[in-house]
Amino acid sequence: MHIAILTFEGYNELDSLIALGVLNRIKTDDWRVTIATPAPKVTSMNGVVIEQMSTLEEACAADAVIVGSGIATREVVEDPAIMNVLRGLDPSRQLIAAQCSGALVLAKLGLLDGIPACTDLTTKPWVVAAGVEVLDQPFYAKDTIATAGGCLASHYLAAWIIARLQGNDAAEGALHYVAPVGEKEEYIERAWRNITPYLPVPTPALV
Repeated sequence: MHIAILTFEGYNELDSLIALGVLNRIKTDDWRVTIATPAPKVTSMNGVVIEQMSTLEEACAADAVIVGSGIATREVVEDPAIMNVLRGLDPSRQLIAAQCSGALVLAKLGLLDGIPACTDLTTKPWVVAAGVEVLDQPFYAKDTIATAGGCLASHYLAAWIIARLQGNDAAEGALHYVAPVGEKEEYIERAWRNITPYLPVPTPALV
């Protein structure tokens, strides 16, 4: 199981690395989480250099993808080399999620047609201009596509992916590990309140 976090030049550390940390709470042999970049190294908005763990092409073949955010997302969506590769993303066979300005990437790829999105306040007008309704909430998902708005909503995307691929108990365990001490139950309850409405309804067991 491969989960790729698309991380571009000027990336937001909170968006990519919080998701990376939460997703890596799953400790099974077939679970792999990578930072997927368009170049061997990318530098964050605050100067943190990170090395490529997987390519964009590999991300397009992953089981789940998070499109990270950053200060150069408008440049990303204007880059034909990057966008041509990302047209390989396919919600019919992948979970596809976007954090903050990552929603603009999904909008430009046509993956949000008829689907409202969550994003950060800076990116909102660009996503609206791309023809997508922006919701005033931290998380939204429809079928295999999810978006989150605000850096500290990135754990919602990670928990949604874990719940979809490994089950709710695994997602709750990951959230419990990262939640602040003394606030774990409250933290997890709030996360489920945001995520649960967008999870598939369990199929009743046959008697």
